[in-house]
Amino acid sequence: METAGPRTRAAARLGAHATREEQRKRRPVRRWQRRRIGEEQEEAVFREVVSFTRDPLPARYYDKDTTKPISFYLPSLEELLAWTPDAEDSFNVALEPLKCRQPPLSSQRPRTLLCHDMMGGYLDDKFIQGSAAQNPYCFYHWQCIDIFVYFSHHLVTIPPVGWTNAAHRHGVCVLGTFIAEWKEGGRLCEAFLAGDECSYQAVADQLVLIAQFFRFDGWLINIESSLSLAAVGNVPPFLRYLSTQLCRQVPGGLVLWYDSVVSSGQVKWQNELNEQNRIFFDSCHGFFTNYNWREEHLDRMVAQAGERRADVYVGVDVFARGNVVGGQFDTHKSLELIRKHGFSAALFAPGWVYECLEKRDFFQNQDKFWGLLGRYLPPHSICSLPFVTSFCLGMGTRRVCYGQEEAVGPWYHPSAQEIQPLFAEHRPEGDGQGWVKTHCCLADAWNGGSSLLIRGVIPPEVGHVAVRLFSLHVPVPPKIFLSMVYKLEGPSDVGVALELTTGDAGSCHVGGISTLSAEASSRHSPRPLRVPPTKLARWVGHCGQQLSGGWVQRCYEVNLRGCVLQDLWVSFSRPPGSREQEAFVCRLGELQSDRLSCGGAPGAGEARAPGPGVCQPVSRSGPGGGSRGARHGRPRGVPGGARPQGGISGAEGRVGPGSPALLRAPHVSEH
Repeated sequence: METAGPRTRAAARLGAHATREEQRKRRPVRRWQRRRIGEEQEEAVFREVVSFTRDPLPARYYDKDTTKPISFYLPSLEELLAWTPDAEDSFNVALEPLKCRQPPLSSQRPRTLLCHDMMGGYLDDKFIQGSAAQNPYCFYHWQCIDIFVYFSHHLVTIPPVGWTNAAHRHGVCVLGTFIAEWKEGGRLCEAFLAGDECSYQAVADQLVLIAQFFRFDGWLINIESSLSLAAVGNVPPFLRYLSTQLCRQVPGGLVLWYDSVVSSGQVKWQNELNEQNRIFFDSCHGFFTNYNWREEHLDRMVAQAGERRADVYVGVDVFARGNVVGGQFDTHKSLELIRKHGFSAALFAPGWVYECLEKRDFFQNQDKFWGLLGRYLPPHSICSLPFVTSFCLGMGTRRVCYGQEEAVGPWYHPSAQEIQPLFAEHRPEGDGQGWVKTHCCLADAWNGGSSLLIRGVIPPEVGHVAVRLFSLHVPVPPKIFLSMVYKLEGPSDVGVALELTTGDAGSCHVGGISTLSAEASSRHSPRPLRVPPTKLARWVGHCGQQLSGGWVQRCYEVNLRGCVLQDLWVSFSRPPGSREQEAFVCRLGELQSDRLSCGGAPGAGEARAPGPGVCQPVSRSGPGGGSRGARHGRPRGVPGGARPQGGISGAEGRVGPGSPALLRAPHVSEH
């Protein structure tokens, strides 16, 4: 074998070196290729996750266009009998308990029922967390009604939770509707009424469970389908069983029967309580008559109703369809006759002012309609403290938190509506020039989306004018705290003050740091606190000060003994030395009243001092961390139609914007 020479060995070394260089150059390429292959594999897995098909949202609980949680109804007997509460249902549970009121609903004073029927129901009001609806329907004359019925033409109409929260806050009970119509309704009724008691008791038990779970107060039963003798024979025991079970599970629960089917099983609207339908009246809590009555019907019903006249709700179709008395802006003619005979009234579809008149004039028309009825609608009274309101309607064109604008844009959230005052025009007795009138106003707000606008004129011959805002019936403790946030529009030196009316609960004494005006013995003008006591600094530290947005807070401490607080007024007085007529425009942003404990602090801790510290960021999971739709990527929300944490209105915080709903054509029915 030939021995390698120097050139050969050198060439070998160079060749080996070249081989190592090539290896070094190739290694990064192989590592890069491996990394690229790995990335491609990872990318493939990622694409597979993205393309995963999730379970669809249940249509009953979520709006198909926005995926927002909604209130719902049950369209069939099968769904009613199969319904059981689950996690999705918890979002429709009302959080506002039914507030105490005077007189109680059980008294025999004639009542006022509002039956809300609008375009098929479940419109913008179905969105539990609110929507961004522009110019939605809004009801705020709560102190004038006693019962609110949410009506639609679905078998089981469960009231949207926003309505229940708003009504309960005002001491108004809420009923859903069970309705069966036409041939399909007849087949449905035969299925559960024509058999044995187990069938109709199963339906009644479900209706009770639904009212108890969602925390509303009962049912309007409306059967407008002909029934067999077997089926109609079971209607009275069905009503008795439903009424009994409801009252056991829902304190103060109500079951009302609508005037349609008679004891023979035929659908024959009687427009009165008589021998053909009295058996149904005797089996439940009340009777809702059809609308085509005349005064002779009322005359006959006096004897039929006996001592239960207040349990007869005489129907008034505000649309004035058919041969009716009054209706529309003449509805007061119906109320005059109904009250003359001592009956309760059932106003059907007062949303006529919204559906048929110009939307831009809605608030004006709404106030006109209810103002014409005012003398026939005695208000019920608030009977508990603490009492606080920012007059927020549960809607607005922007959101304000204690004078600071937080968001601009329309919002609608009925659960966020705060306690509303009496809306009326007041004129001093014996005077034809002075007046004062209250209005809703979305143009400015202290907290929420609206304020209370008060306009008026003080004539030369009087020193002041006043308007009653709230009717109360509160046995007050020895000391109470009052606060008002307001601002005057434009240059004005008119004085603004709170006044209160007390009743004698034995020997009423009013004293302490307050002074009384030289008026009637029961109406008092407390003196504002100029320097609040140290013990109240946490609640009234801004008394007498200019707040953000031009608002001013006035505070009062009143010593009482043996009194019943009856009314809250706001008074406007002419400037010292003025002899001319004084016109004024004032906005009220907040009013609160609370008892003071022995230590001087508000008794229930609800009196609130103005300041941004109360407004907290919105919690997407809602109070208590509850969330709806945690599974399957569903949107998170706020349970129970609650007032979510946020700078909208009230000590708890309330929220507004969302998305609008689709409308259905209105239903018109004539009997």
